[in-house]
Amino acid sequence: MTTEITVRPIELQDRAAWVPLWAGYNAFYGRQGDTALAPHITEATWARFFDPAEPVFALVAHRGAQLVGLVHCLYHRSTTRFELTCYLQDLFTQESVRGQGVGRALIQAVYAQARAAGIQRVYWQTHTTNVPGRLLYDKVAQHAGFIVYSKDV
Repeated sequence: MTTEITVRPIELQDRAAWVPLWAGYNAFYGRQGDTALAPHITEATWARFFDPAEPVFALVAHRGAQLVGLVHCLYHRSTTRFELTCYLQDLFTQESVRGQGVGRALIQAVYAQARAAGIQRVYWQTHTTNVPGRLLYDKVAQHAGFIVYSKDV
């Protein structure tokens, strides 16, 4: 029998279990080895989850005692809405549980948290090659057709 997936806010004692998920997420997007994030970025990211002055939050999915997924979001102002908007920045599930509802549960939890905060829009981006992720995303949200440009300056 499969243990139910539960999503909850991250806790300080989750650090050791969060680190491999965070590393897996970054590796998925090519940030590993020579291109890995600097350790101080990971430290700052972790600290922001627990700083009430930061608009950044994290949720984790667990099956039994094991963390199997993470989602990081941030709230920000928008020029097209009065209320804040929620940007779902990072979503990752362990490869061994993909296709078992973990990603969907994490997204639904973000929706619920945003709704409770009075936020009406949650959005995110993914790489065009993330076919499995996009199959899920097409079921839980609408692709608005935007193309993202970026440049480090």
